[in-house]
Amino acid sequence: MSHRTTPLPRGGLLVVQPLRSRHCAECRTGPLPLLVLEGGSPRCLDCADLGHLVFLPRGDTALTRRAREESGLSAVVVRLDRRRGRYERQGVLVEEPGLARAELRCLADAEARRRRRVRDAGRRAAEDVRFTAAFAAEIGRLFPGCPAERAREIAGHASVRGSGRVGRSAAGRALSEGAVVAAVVASARHLDTPYDQLLMSGVPRQEARRRIRGTVEGVLRAWREPEAG
Repeated sequence: MSHRTTPLPRGGLLVVQPLRSRHCAECRTGPLPLLVLEGGSPRCLDCADLGHLVFLPRGDTALTRRAREESGLSAVVVRLDRRRGRYERQGVLVEEPGLARAELRCLADAEARRRRRVRDAGRRAAEDVRFTAAFAAEIGRLFPGCPAERAREIAGHASVRGSGRVGRSAAGRALSEGAVVAAVVASARHLDTPYDQLLMSGVPRQEARRRIRGTVEGVLRAWREPEAG
């Protein structure tokens, strides 16, 4: 019974990971973990003058690209996938000094990325501090009777990066009055009323809101007046 032969991919030097035991047609060593086909016959890496190369598995695209750039000689390693009927790339063979130079280049890039992440984190933290302060100031403008510490707590809670809260919405970032009022209402609802206890006791959300609406409105009215003293 004949089997369909899947041709090797073309372009550059190719080394094969055989699926069955093969021996070198020249020096007779084997079984070979890697081989080169010359005229249809397998050759070991030493006989193919590739024995000094080291194997770099696939997975790190940047390292592979740089290792090939740094190597005067390299080869692509492939293996036949019988199910798909095609050869698939497993990695590359490169010169060891070239691989070492490529690793140093990648390490330098990784350090640069780390420093950039640190700078970006510092920048975001500073932006968050400024935004939270601006949010608290807007609460103070709309609700002059709200204690300053409470305004800072509301602003800090509403503006946590990645929280999805109202302070991080487009309206919140623009310090729109609706977003600021919504943050104050949410704070009053949870901290100045039995709203959370009502929810925990099984009261539906809309009914719980209806029951505490008057209390929330009273808190907002008091805060809209300038703070005494």
